[in-house]
Amino acid sequence: MFNRSEKVAEAIHELVSGLIVKGMKDPRIGFITITGVKVTDDIRQATIYYTVMGDDEARVSTARGLASATGFLRREIGKQLRLKFAPELHFKYDQSIEYGNRIDQLLKEIETEKGSDD
Repeated sequence: MFNRSEKVAEAIHELVSGLIVKGMKDPRIGFITITGVKVTDDIRQATIYYTVMGDDEARVSTARGLASATGFLRREIGKQLRLKFAPELHFKYDQSIEYGNRIDQLLKEIETEKGSDD
């Protein structure tokens, strides 16, 4: 069973993803994917996890663009979700995809080494 904060988190995820694609024209924000949203039980704070395609420079640039757009996104969340208080937004880079890719790479290296030993 979902509680209210989980429903709000899901709605924020969909809304922010859509706003980034359609409503934001900031050139600093690269190819970004929102991977998750966690909202506190009192719905006062939301942590938005994201990944960016590209190098470290693209990641830093996107982080700056998101920081700049926080007010706009917060205002839109409050307006479109009709919340009494729009949650304070915190953006956090999600390293889980990079971590998963590194594990895949290591497993492939192990397989290659086993194949060459035969």
